Amino acid sequence: MSKNRSLSRRTAISRSAIRRTAAVVVAGTASFVLAACGSADEAAPAATKSPSASSSAAQGRPNAADIAFAKGMIPHHRQAVEMADLAASRAESAEVKQLAAEIEKAQDPEIRTLSGWLASWGEQAPAEGATDHSGHGAGGGMMTAEQLAGLQKSSGKAFDTAFTELMIKHHEGAVAMARTEQGQGAFPEAKTMAEAIITSQTAEIDRMNGLLGKR
Repeated sequence: MSKNRSLSRRTAISRSAIRRTAAVVVAGTASFVLAACGSADEAAPAATKSPSASSSAAQGRPNAADIAFAKGMIPHHRQAVEMADLAASRAESAEVKQLAAEIEKAQDPEIRTLSGWLASWGEQAPAEGATDHSGHGAGGGMMTAEQLAGLQKSSGKAFDTAFTELMIKHHEGAVAMARTEQGQGAFPEAKTMAEAIITSQTAEIDRMNGLLGKR
């Protein structure tokens, strides 16, 4: 009888120990799960506020300099194309005619691109005949109405000389505007166009100075 009571007592003790052990294991598991969830919850906001994500969201947005560049370059290019159109019937030099054709071919598509940017930014493109350079100053090398009228009335060698001299100043104005965009703009495609304008028009200025030197 005493043996049975002793056996029952040991069995009860063993069961009690097992229950305590199980409770400790369950409590430890719960603590681990809670800690893991807490870590995940804390990590999520940090990932959302990551600096790289914020900076990426800000990329590609135009600023005031980009808008001024587009609004200033459109009338500037339009006048260059107008000047280039005259060369086909008035220029004597084949080199001047070739240069004028290249200018028109390059700048016509850029006018369309610039106008498209302004439309996508909710901005109005300058009207035909507008000469506003949006603060670029010094007229951007633009011809006056009198200079344009004089060019339209000239032909032959006189046209070649006048066209070359006026287009050099015109290009210098465009290069200055493009440098302003490079330094102050934020829209990547506008900065890329500005770089292309600097490269191509600087090379054309060299060519035109060479043509003037021949005379």
